[in-house]
Amino acid sequence: MFIRPIRVEPRDGFRIWLQYDDGASGLVDLSDRVGQGVFQIWAEPGVFESVRITEDYAIAWSDDAQLCSDALYLELTGKGVEEIWPKLAASVVDA
Repeated sequence: MFIRPIRVEPRDGFRIWLQYDDGASGLVDLSDRVGQGVFQIWAEPGVFESVRITEDYAIAWSDDAQLCSDALYLELTGKGVEEIWPKLAASVVDA
């Protein structure tokens, strides 16, 4: 089962509002990443507001500044990997 983002909107304070195809939606605070590594580009006016969903479902601001939509889903919902992808969690335990 793949859970995909279907909508992303920038919000004040380096937060984004996300909606996923399973109905989950809400705010994710990214302010702890501001100025770190590739996210230094957020300091440029208008860059954070240019957030988009890529063809491979990453949350992106540029080719280099991207976040995994699966990780953001886990952060947004508070769910664990084993709840969302039980077969994946089982394969890690079995390894």
